[in-house]
Amino acid sequence: MIYLKSFRLLSEADEEDFFYSRDPLATANYYNSYYPFGVFRGRGLPVLELADVTVLYGGNGSGKSTVLNVIAEKLGLRRGAEYNRSDYFPEYVRRCRAETAYGRSVPQASRMMTSDDVFNWLLDIRHVNDGIDCRRAELLDEYQAARGRESRRLASLEEYEQWRRENEARRLSRGKYLRDKLMPNVRERSNGESALAFFAEQIREDALYLLDEPENSLSAARQLELKRFLEDSARFFRCQLIISTHSPFLLAMRGARVYDLDAEPPCVRRWSELENVRAYHDFFKETEDEFE
Repeated sequence: MIYLKSFRLLSEADEEDFFYSRDPLATANYYNSYYPFGVFRGRGLPVLELADVTVLYGGNGSGKSTVLNVIAEKLGLRRGAEYNRSDYFPEYVRRCRAETAYGRSVPQASRMMTSDDVFNWLLDIRHVNDGIDCRRAELLDEYQAARGRESRRLASLEEYEQWRRENEARRLSRGKYLRDKLMPNVRERSNGESALAFFAEQIREDALYLLDEPENSLSAARQLELKRFLEDSARFFRCQLIISTHSPFLLAMRGARVYDLDAEPPCVRRWSELENVRAYHDFFKETEDEFE
């Protein structure tokens, strides 16, 4: 399903138009960076024609993450983790052009997700579990203290409440007392399992998703699981995906349109033609005797 048909970043002429304008921001001389102006300057990046699955490939500094951040900002997509930007970012985004399907806005559920979102999600789970563990210790102390007290005459509502808790503790076993008053720990997984669980929970049907290097923390086997999940999301659940990645598995997603941002100018290529993928191929070809 296509919600965003194309996206046009600034050409070299567009950037020159900004810097020769009378905009005070363009003439300021006290900034160290004009980011994202200049990232694609002189590289002739074409208009990105987007498919159900579009994959952005390139080395560090090629601009993969920048493209996703600009698209997310232009469309006003939800996102979690902070990202690199400058005072020039809003002006650059304002000058970009997004063409949506049938002129409609993208679905509200659409969002951008990064590896930092996965990491923060994992930290939140650990924080919740730490809180549960602390509360469990407090309840255990309360239970043991209540079991050790004898009944007495009640002189106030406060004493009545204390008496009620003590009686409850006498009536219940320690395990049931804790279970009744405390939620169980959230299940903790390995980083790879957590990443897969995060994407399975956050990616719903009928929406546009921008994924920045989602393969981080995933083994080769887990990357293949993620590949199958994302392919199914696009094929059966009407999701549109724009992904930046180094992973040969995600580059090989069924039906994906792959942009090589390392090329001059950037262009669409088959995944098997990409330099990084060829490096894997050549290595395993040279060492194939080791697998016999």
